[in-house]
Amino acid sequence: MKKLLMTTALTALVAGPVAAQEIEEFRIGVLGGENAQDRLNSMACYQEKAEALLGVPVRIFTPADYDGVIQGLLGGSLDMAWLGASGYAKLYLSDPDVVEPVMVKTNTDGSYGYYSVGFARADSGIESIEDLEGRQFAFGDPNSTSGYLIPSIEIPSTYDVTMESGDFFGEVVFVGGHEQTIVAVANGSVDAGVTWADGLGEWSEGYNSGALRKASDAGLVDMNEMVEIWKSNPIPEGPIVLATNLPERVKLDVTTLTASLPYMDPDCAYSFFAGEALGVQPINHDAYTSIIEARRSKM
Repeated sequence: MKKLLMTTALTALVAGPVAAQEIEEFRIGVLGGENAQDRLNSMACYQEKAEALLGVPVRIFTPADYDGVIQGLLGGSLDMAWLGASGYAKLYLSDPDVVEPVMVKTNTDGSYGYYSVGFARADSGIESIEDLEGRQFAFGDPNSTSGYLIPSIEIPSTYDVTMESGDFFGEVVFVGGHEQTIVAVANGSVDAGVTWADGLGEWSEGYNSGALRKASDAGLVDMNEMVEIWKSNPIPEGPIVLATNLPERVKLDVTTLTASLPYMDPDCAYSFFAGEALGVQPINHDAYTSIIEARRSKM
C-alpha cells in the first residue's frame, strides 16, 4: 500500500499545476481544538506545498468551533477538512452528498484507530471516573468524537451515571476544544477532562500523536504532572474529506500530496498529522456507519 501511494503521489506531483485551469482557489477548514494561530502554523508547510502543486491560492480557515468547519463544507465555502468521526457523521446526516471521505491518518503500527482519554492532574487525588463524583468534568466541543460523543455514551453505560451537571459530576462543562481542555486541567481550572490520543508510545510524551502530544511538544503541559483516569474503546480516526464537486484532477492532486508528505517532508507530516504517523490510507463511508448511528441516537 505504501509503495502504491508513493508511486501515485510522485506521478501527480511531477504532472504540475493543471488544477489552476479548473479552480480559482482551494479552501481548507481546520477544526478547533487549539488556538487559531497554532492551527495556521501547523498547516503552513502543507499550504505552501498545495499552492505549488495546484497553482492557485490555498486558503486556511480556522473557525472558532467544529461546527464552523461543518457548516463551511455544507455551504460550499470549504473544499477540504480533516474531520472527526462525529463531525463527519453530523455532516453526512445533514447532507450525504456534500463531501466524500478519501483518506485517514495511519498510526505507526498501521492502525487507524485512536482513543478518547480522560485525564487529571497527578496531584489532584483523582485516579478514576469514580473519583470525579461532585467535581468538574470538562469536554471540548459538542461535535467532537473523542471530546464528547464517545465519552458521553461509554461513561454513562459503564459507570451508571448521567452527563448532567449535579447528578454524579458536580459540573459538566464545554471549554471549546482539545487544547483548551488540556490547559484547563493543567492549570487547575477544572478537575478533569477528555481529549484524543493514538494510545501508542509513552504517556510521558503525550503518546505518539494526538492533542496531548501537540500540547506536550508546545510546552503547554508536563505529562509527568498528569495522570490517565479513563480510556475509551478504539475509535475510528476521522476522515480527510473533499468536496464532491471538486474536479477529479484536483482530488487526485490533493490526495497524493497528502499521501506523499511522510516521504517528501517528515517535519511537515509531523506537523500536519499532530505527531508521529505512518501516513494515510484510503477510507470510505462504510468505516463510519457505527459512529453515524451513535450520532443519530443522540439527536
